[in-house]
Amino acid sequence: MTIRSSWSRAELGAFGEQVAVDHLQAAGFQIVCRNWRCRYGELDIVATDPASRTVVFVEVKTRSGDGFGGVAEAVTRDKLRRLRRLASLWLAGQDRGWAGVRIDVIGVRVGNSPAPELTHVVGVG
Repeated sequence: MTIRSSWSRAELGAFGEQVAVDHLQAAGFQIVCRNWRCRYGELDIVATDPASRTVVFVEVKTRSGDGFGGVAEAVTRDKLRRLRRLASLWLAGQDRGWAGVRIDVIGVRVGNSPAPELTHVVGVG
């Protein structure tokens, strides 16, 4: 993956999601699905941690600068509420159970260094 000097919003988001998927897979997670949609919104990544049998709903925030704040500011209380609702809807459609459920946020920052900077916040909600 190469970082380009100019990105459309969709390209930047897709790049950040791929960086997040690569990070999760390198950490031993299995990707269940990407960009799951329903009428209430979208889940960026659904992954499982086989070691703990935990399903993880990952919100990816990709930035090309600091103008909109960091990862901590990226997921508001309303966004977290929406993610919980989406996670519940996704889980309701599954025929499998997990030992744990959590929501993580991965922030990907591009542009300040040759490689993207990644921040993984575990268990935000």
